Amino acid sequence: MSAEDIVFDHGRAGRIGLDEAVFCQGKSAGQISSILNEVAARGDGLLLTRLENDKLQQLPPEQQQALDYCSLSRTAFFGALRPVISRGKVAIVAAGTSDAPVAREAARTLRHAGIEATLITDVGVAGLWRLMDRIDEIRRFPIVIAVAGMDAALASVLGGLVRSTIICVPTSVGYGAAENGRTALNAMLSSCAPGLVTCNIDSGYGAACAAIRMLGSFS
Repeated sequence: MSAEDIVFDHGRAGRIGLDEAVFCQGKSAGQISSILNEVAARGDGLLLTRLENDKLQQLPPEQQQALDYCSLSRTAFFGALRPVISRGKVAIVAAGTSDAPVAREAARTLRHAGIEATLITDVGVAGLWRLMDRIDEIRRFPIVIAVAGMDAALASVLGGLVRSTIICVPTSVGYGAAENGRTALNAMLSSCAPGLVTCNIDSGYGAACAAIRMLGSFS
């Protein structure tokens, strides 16, 4: 696939309220560079996801310098970042620090959309007191993104304690029986707590987009 094979969707935000983001996994550095040139020519901003550091280093120096890169989440902002238009609406609650890359991807996706999220980490059910210490804070947010791997019990516990809309993100964290996030996914889908919404494994980006749609539907 050449750079010419990529057709950028400049009208997506106008149609659905979500900017197009560039999923860099599977794209060559040349293709990514071509997209950045096109976006720069239009004076637009851009979110890049799954951008590995080695691929970042293959971009022209001027493009590397123009990127606000987060190695933890493997995301980058390109171009002017829109100002914050919303605070206090979304909390991202991660079970463990191993889930932080996915949680951070969600936070960065929201920030690119002008939404400042609150990130709460390391409150998994193995130490339930850690979650209970912050449950009153979590209850203040109308939307909660729950990020958890292993048995993903955090989602069900939150679902039984808060009235917020809960968007669940299973992560691929865990030993063998966790099956790279399959166990967490099945647990979230099978939760006895009613009304939970579940995204794909490791998709912090997808969870953030769901939150953006929810916020947009009430604006």
